[in-house]
Amino acid sequence: MTITTVAQLMTADPLCVTREASLKDAHDLMRGKNIRHIPVIDADGILVGMLTQKIMIAKVMGLMAQFGATALERKEKQQLVADMMATDFAAVTPDQSLKEVAGFFVKNRHGCMPVVDENNKLKGILTSSDFVRLAADLLNNT
Repeated sequence: MTITTVAQLMTADPLCVTREASLKDAHDLMRGKNIRHIPVIDADGILVGMLTQKIMIAKVMGLMAQFGATALERKEKQQLVADMMATDFAAVTPDQSLKEVAGFFVKNRHGCMPVVDENNKLKGILTSSDFVRLAADLLNNT
């Protein structure tokens, strides 16, 4: 089978959080599931933001510097995802060409892109790791 569209490579139904989730919730999810990107959705599954490992680490380091390591967990519980999530990001649709999207990843050095439908409802996530796995599969089949 030839993989040509985002839908064929993306992770469908990715782990998500809401705006009301705490930094602690997101931190635990990233650490526990070994993921680097978390889509932020509303109650209807509409994508409203992205929380990346880079954003989260910067916030955690800032909290540690300001309040110390002993207060970190308490401060993480008080910090909402809504206050740190990225709201200016590119998204793709399931039917988009992987060739087109791969070029965007390379040009813009993105680690992930959320996959949404025409109503901005989250359908999946496409990561640079997905492309690496695809490349490995292709190389193993040659």
